[in-house]
Amino acid sequence: MRNSILIIALAVFMGACTGESDVEKLKSKLETIEKEIQAKSIEAAELQAQIAALDPEFSKKSNQAVLIKSDEIEIQDFEHKIQVQGEVASRKFITMGAETMGRVTQINVTTGDMVKRNQLLVKMDASTTENNIKELKTALELATTIFKKQKNLWEQEIGTEVQYLEAKNRKESLERQLATAQSRLDMAYIRAPFNGRINDVNVNMGEIVQPGMPVLSLLSQEEMYLKAAISEEYINDFDQGDSVEVYLPSIKKSFSTVVSAVSYVINPANRTFQLDVKVNEFVKQLKPNQFARLTLVDYENENAVVVPSDVVQQDNIGNFVFVVKTENNQKKAQKVRVVRGKTYNGKTEILEGIEAGATIITSGYREVVNGIDVRLGQ
Repeated sequence: MRNSILIIALAVFMGACTGESDVEKLKSKLETIEKEIQAKSIEAAELQAQIAALDPEFSKKSNQAVLIKSDEIEIQDFEHKIQVQGEVASRKFITMGAETMGRVTQINVTTGDMVKRNQLLVKMDASTTENNIKELKTALELATTIFKKQKNLWEQEIGTEVQYLEAKNRKESLERQLATAQSRLDMAYIRAPFNGRINDVNVNMGEIVQPGMPVLSLLSQEEMYLKAAISEEYINDFDQGDSVEVYLPSIKKSFSTVVSAVSYVINPANRTFQLDVKVNEFVKQLKPNQFARLTLVDYENENAVVVPSDVVQQDNIGNFVFVVKTENNQKKAQKVRVVRGKTYNGKTEILEGIEAGATIITSGYREVVNGIDVRLGQ
């Protein structure tokens, strides 16, 4: 009977939808008809059960015992996970700019070069400053000599205090001027602040650069990490140290790690917060902005009642499952209302309605109705 209803309904459906070009409308109508067929089938089966209870002869004419498979529910650990998109980042990925105006006279590196801390990368023309330093050093040598002689005379109580203080002031003033000139000279030398790899060189030989103008970028793979933008819906679900599964599609690698930091500020533009994840494998194969897929556990219940998701059905009242009850040595299907929790990976957490030890129908559940006889298959 059920197959006949399905065939008639499909024929009506195909005839009514001939000429429809919108696939989504067709799918929607088909879904509606299938739900109606299922509802009618359940209604017909319930009527059969009611008639069988009132008319034993009717019961004998049909084979009421539906073949099913069942499973006893046990308390188990249930996890719900979410997948989010992340990207590789580095805490040592910087763009180095010029601190002073000058002409580029020396470029010691190219893109991809490995460099050491304090290594000279780019030099700008500083001839004026270098000449100034030479003059200051010469003047300082003379001022130092005069100061020493004046100091000796002053200690012997020869000369005046003013002559001693003037000599001292002259020497110290030249020392400060020399230090300032040396600082200006250092600005013309761009050196590596840490060990790393040159990502890009943005200037050419002979080019005049301005203060703040990007000269090159430097990357260190020593402090790589992953970052992801998480919806504020999960703001209280993650903590430092939580486990994370990472998949890197570009290199087809996976590894397990932990959350290293959780931001406490919501981005008002997209209502997300940042979550940082520690990188402990494949560091040398990672590059900033590289895509990563993160799987995180946002919910866990160590003592959960869990059932296969497909056995949880729904009618106009709510969710229900079928369990096996024994009455007068005969196994029967019983419809039980349940409150479902989260669903993940084909399993659904049941919050109310059934408990551990109940026998749930896992196969043939769509063929049974409340109170119908069932028999267990192999």
